[in-house]
Amino acid sequence: MLDLVLPQRCLVCASAGRQLCSDCRSSLPRIEPPLCECCGAPTAWPVERCRECSGRRLGFATARAAVAYDAAVRRLVAGWKERGLRTLAGEAAVIVAERVARPDDAVLTFVPADPGRRLHRGHNPAERLAEALSDVWALPCQPLLTRVAGRQRQRGLSLAERRRNVSGAFATRATPGSSVVLVDDVYTSGATAAAAATALRREGAPRVDVVSFARAIRGHVN
Repeated sequence: MLDLVLPQRCLVCASAGRQLCSDCRSSLPRIEPPLCECCGAPTAWPVERCRECSGRRLGFATARAAVAYDAAVRRLVAGWKERGLRTLAGEAAVIVAERVARPDDAVLTFVPADPGRRLHRGHNPAERLAEALSDVWALPCQPLLTRVAGRQRQRGLSLAERRRNVSGAFATRATPGSSVVLVDDVYTSGATAAAAATALRREGAPRVDVVSFARAIRGHVN
């Protein structure tokens, strides 16, 4: 009945039918090898560490994403995060599972939302993605992290400011008992993922890998 009153349209191309039509889904920009072995950035040839992550203490072992954060993906993520289209988390999880290898013997957790942003949105996109991935991958999902109060938003900050802003921004709610897959909706600079992974490693996680739906791409970064 709701579809009759408010028919759904694809968030990318605006065609009627679904929130993500099959044509736009198949054309979402894959992140293809060669990649930086550490942060997952596309590179001109395989490298262990690219310019984007070389010399940084990241906390995580690897970071991988399903799609590049281009204009089409940005519209999709905006609908999911800002317009309350929460069912897109399930679609995103399936796309991630198609394009990112399933981890073995790990627990999933997620980057906790800033309390103000969660109140405004009514949900935490990273949490919903982690829960959906938990179902797809048949892996447990636990809320292992909390945010330390008093940090400003990352949007609009330079790369250096992002790293300083989230340093020490996370605390653990429980001691990780195994390797952890840290889930976030979008990997931008890696600063948030690195700070959250560092908190998990500090409390005993033997390994932390990061998985996100989308990743900002800055060109080949060897």
